[in-house]
Amino acid sequence: MSFASVYPHYVTKAEKKGRTKAEVDEIIYWLTGYDQQALQMIIDKKIDFETFFAEAPQINPNVSKITGVICGYRVEEIEDALMQKIRYLDKLIDELAKGKAMEKILRK
Repeated sequence: MSFASVYPHYVTKAEKKGRTKAEVDEIIYWLTGYDQQALQMIIDKKIDFETFFAEAPQINPNVSKITGVICGYRVEEIEDALMQKIRYLDKLIDELAKGKAMEKILRK
């Protein structure tokens, strides 16, 4: 599945709850180390999730602080590394949509 096919859903979910595309992007930058230009290239080239995470400049060292349930699974207990990273991103976007402050979402 391409990251580009899911990205608009992240943005829509956030915007429906009064948050912004910029906040979604900030979460992605924080989690992966990508910048705006690299993110746009990924979207344009329709890069899949596996490549998206494999080529990420740096997965944030604070990902271990992301805990909780998403889609019925505790993110910290997911054994498949790729699926866990996808669910980390899902969890962060979910927190954004639920109105959490960016400082808490970014585990500052």
